[in-house]
Amino acid sequence: MASSNSTQQEANKPAKRKPVFTKVDQLKPGTNGHTLVAKVLSSDTVVHKPRPSSAHNVKPTVIAECLIGDDTGTIIFTARNEQVDLMKAGSTVILRNAKIDMFKGSMRLAVDKWGRVEVTESADFVVKEDNNLSLVEYELVNVVEE
Repeated sequence: MASSNSTQQEANKPAKRKPVFTKVDQLKPGTNGHTLVAKVLSSDTVVHKPRPSSAHNVKPTVIAECLIGDDTGTIIFTARNEQVDLMKAGSTVILRNAKIDMFKGSMRLAVDKWGRVEVTESADFVVKEDNNLSLVEYELVNVVEE
């Protein structure tokens, strides 16, 4: 049985919320706050704007579309600027506070300034590559309240 002294110290600490890890197949349009572990399958730079010569303090913009996945499916992750360097094919990443953006009717995963991309040790799952959520097309339907 634990001594009452140690439980007293734990009670005084602010409770840290343990992140609830989301699986790729649980991602839905219009949702955010996801934390997930995924393997990077591929990374393709789609935008690379060098900085204009007149702007010295403006960083160049780099955007890459990365196919990432876990044991439930895959999705395209839009990596921006310094995130691109972390999203190397073959690495495993933890995406914290990720959100779903819609691009031409399909889902893309992204991490903005409120989230974080971390490279972690290699995960021991096999990516389920035949369930790409970014290939599912969604149609915007306006629901009229009566």
